[in-house]
Amino acid sequence: MSKKIFSTVALVLILASIATACGGGNSGKASSGTIKIGAQTYSEPKILAAMYKALIEDRTDVNVEIVPDLTASSIVIKSMKSGDIQMATLYSGEIFNGYFDIEDTKDRASVLKQAQEGFDKNYGFKWYDSYGFENTYALAVRKELAEEHGLKTVSDLASLAGSMKVGVDTTWLERENDGYDAFTKHYGFSFSKTYPMEISLVYKAAADKEVDVVLAYTTDAGLKQYDLQTLEDDKQFFPPYDASPVLSQDTLEKYPELDEVVSLLVGKLDAATMGSLNYEVDVNKRTPEDVAVEYLKAQGLLE
Repeated sequence: MSKKIFSTVALVLILASIATACGGGNSGKASSGTIKIGAQTYSEPKILAAMYKALIEDRTDVNVEIVPDLTASSIVIKSMKSGDIQMATLYSGEIFNGYFDIEDTKDRASVLKQAQEGFDKNYGFKWYDSYGFENTYALAVRKELAEEHGLKTVSDLASLAGSMKVGVDTTWLERENDGYDAFTKHYGFSFSKTYPMEISLVYKAAADKEVDVVLAYTTDAGLKQYDLQTLEDDKQFFPPYDASPVLSQDTLEKYPELDEVVSLLVGKLDAATMGSLNYEVDVNKRTPEDVAVEYLKAQGLLE
């Protein structure tokens, strides 16, 4: 073979290799890349991040790296804004933390709409509709106590609160707009004594009868673990915190196929389901990855 013919063949092979590397042989999938999904320190966002990692890598050529243990939602939002992460789970009540001007309301649909419009306009995020659950504050009591006194709503505590001890998240006693002082004014009663403690400790404290009422998160595993009953916030004191996937618009423009994948979980998870998934991690000590994949397979979303 002459040098000229050899050079021509070599050039053809090089060009073919470049074309394949650029996506010419990926059977219709978009070109590969990597996105980072941020998750806060507790199990719920870690499980959801693991679900999306499995779904995205199964259905697209996009790789996913999970960035765990971000300490606060404000850090998640800042990291998304700077491009350090591209996706996360966030909660609609985040709008009350001063990111942009809002209408002061506790209507769930209105709060979600303001989150979607405000974070799109001011931050360039696509804030999807809710997974189907909210993780907000709720008062909870032991089930036998609820049955003994017929407790179903927060208002039902009014005649008993003066002799009841309440265990609460330490920060709740300090917050001005939705903290304990505002709660007592809104409902017209207060408890005999407040016990500030870490949120993870309140559930056992209720079960051990160290306190009578606790301030809980509605999808926490502790509610199931210690057989506690939440009370309906009948006067709508606590703001709504509907959970949604949030993706940067820049990432969506780069990988438009992600929109369909992200939408797979929208409207598909209720509070009881999420609480059970959290229970598997927090109480049964399974990994978020194993719990996430098992759930997706059970739902027919993964083989």
